[in-house]
Amino acid sequence: MRLILLSLLLTTLSTAFAQEYGFPYGKPLITELTMTTYEKDTSASAVVLNEFGNAYINSENFQLVFVYHVKIKILKKEGLSKADISIPLGKSSTGKREEVKDIKASTFNIENNQIVETVLDTRKIFTENVNKFWDVRKFALPNVRVGSVIEIVYTLESPFIDNFRKWEFQADIPKVQSEYWALIPGIYVYNIALKGFLKLSKNESKIVSQCITMGSGYSPTTSADCAQYKFAMKNIPAFIEEDYLTAKSNYLAAVNFELSEVRHFTGRIDKITKEWKDAEQELKKEQQFGGQLKRGKDIGQKINDAIAGINDPKEKALKIYNFIKTWYTWNKTYGFYSEFGIKKAFDRKTGNIGDINLSLIAALNFGGISAEPMLLSTRRNGLPTELYPVLTEFDYVVARISIENQTYLLDATDPYLMFGMLPEKCINGKGRVFTEKGSFWEEIKPNNKFKKVTMLNLSLEHDGSFKGTIEHTHFGYRSVEQRKLIETFNTTDEYIAELKKKLPSTDIVKYEITGVEDRESRITEKFEVIIEGFDDLNTNQLLLNPFLFTDKIASNPFKSKERLYPVDFGVPLERTMTLTLTVPNEFELIGKPESSVQTLPNSGGKFLFDITTRGDQLIINYVLTIDKTVFHQQEYHYLRELFSRIIQIQQADMVFSRK
Repeated sequence: MRLILLSLLLTTLSTAFAQEYGFPYGKPLITELTMTTYEKDTSASAVVLNEFGNAYINSENFQLVFVYHVKIKILKKEGLSKADISIPLGKSSTGKREEVKDIKASTFNIENNQIVETVLDTRKIFTENVNKFWDVRKFALPNVRVGSVIEIVYTLESPFIDNFRKWEFQADIPKVQSEYWALIPGIYVYNIALKGFLKLSKNESKIVSQCITMGSGYSPTTSADCAQYKFAMKNIPAFIEEDYLTAKSNYLAAVNFELSEVRHFTGRIDKITKEWKDAEQELKKEQQFGGQLKRGKDIGQKINDAIAGINDPKEKALKIYNFIKTWYTWNKTYGFYSEFGIKKAFDRKTGNIGDINLSLIAALNFGGISAEPMLLSTRRNGLPTELYPVLTEFDYVVARISIENQTYLLDATDPYLMFGMLPEKCINGKGRVFTEKGSFWEEIKPNNKFKKVTMLNLSLEHDGSFKGTIEHTHFGYRSVEQRKLIETFNTTDEYIAELKKKLPSTDIVKYEITGVEDRESRITEKFEVIIEGFDDLNTNQLLLNPFLFTDKIASNPFKSKERLYPVDFGVPLERTMTLTLTVPNEFELIGKPESSVQTLPNSGGKFLFDITTRGDQLIINYVLTIDKTVFHQQEYHYLRELFSRIIQIQQADMVFSRK
């Protein structure tokens, strides 16, 4: 009887543990196979029914082991791509590499009122060599169609213990359940960070005694306790990427692990996460960074020629900046370390971000302008950690100078940029400035707007056409964009010819474009035009859209009802249009879009639209300004409402009646 009771007890404990640890493989529910839509997101093309991961360090070979198990329901044709599986595998130049094993995958369908399983043929799994750092293990599940449930499980072993497996709860499709366990030996200390705006449904931790041993040679202490963490989320919405979003890694619901220190059994402690003073010394000593900042003399003769006879510090800085900016061609490679070294890159006239902007810093210092490097992370790369230095999170360096209490950030990799202007991709949170005495964080703020002003002076002629002038003036970031566009053509005439193709109803009689060659200037385009209007003016009513002659907002960039992450415009926006329209005396305005004035909270911006009359002229004013670049989730609906109102007005017509 005791044996029976003990057996029952062990079975019960085993079953309870199995229910807690992940979920059983190969047992889809009928309700899962028959479901046709996910009620919490009816637009979803697929949904993760369950997902479980477990990461731990193997005592036998000290490999990081990661077990992954997922079950997905295919709801729409677009969701079929979820059956194409790619498993990234890291590798190093020393021969270390990650391996995946025990891959098991199945597709489940209902056929003749029965659940039919189609098992993956492991002979159809293959490995693709991506580059010297990555391989990808690939396979496609068989017999997948809309309505299928697919299930995958595999084990990944990694020698890269310092890169403990992170876990992303959120994906581009919704998830019903996602859970992650991590078992970390006490000899490893990690900084654990939960990212995103979603709340955990489970957040547990406990100590597991003597979970790992080191074998012989570590007497008397050969084992260590572990900390076990269990994280879970339920009913996780899909992460939808909308406009004005920086790297999704900033906001995706995830848990990240950053190795802080290793506490050896011998008592030695190795600090992995450095303090800023350690990072400062490391960069100073690094030949491809600090070593290059002292090499201004290598290009000194060219710098002296560029600033000959100039004493004003700002003018001198501008000359050096323009010289470096036009000397180099960026090779499209990111990074804050010099790839070739200043001398070699200068001779080649090409290099990566580090080559060019470290050259700029060295040249400025050689020319008597105190310049310092600022490390930053581009918008696509995500926001850097501020609490402690993680140099791998930076992918860019720019020059920082101060002249007469005014700070300028300079990037010489784009020949179209104005002095003190960073490309939009660099306007991302804060940058770390490194000086001789230390380092500090500084917020990266744009010093220019994306601004366009349009002035139209048109008259409705008796033949139904519109004649007059259109003038566009482009400022700041808008002028950079327009200058790049115009200079893609061999001549201005070619640019105008292409413009005419995009405006088939407009005849450009005469044009004048100024400011293209001067990188520090605005660009002004003046056109004398004849625009096809109405075929017949002998009707009782005419409909005219006031935005017929300028660009419209095609659709609302803010489509979701709610947004869980901030809206980041990068740079302030300003769009102004004034249309003065002369209308024949025999017509009068009897209908028009309503005037509108809307402001965004916290001085975020405004929208203004009105139509006034002055004799036989109508003056239409349209102004949109976005003064604040980052709007938080609570402010989202104000932005969404503002753009909805703009589109509503842009679609409305003015109605003229014959007197």
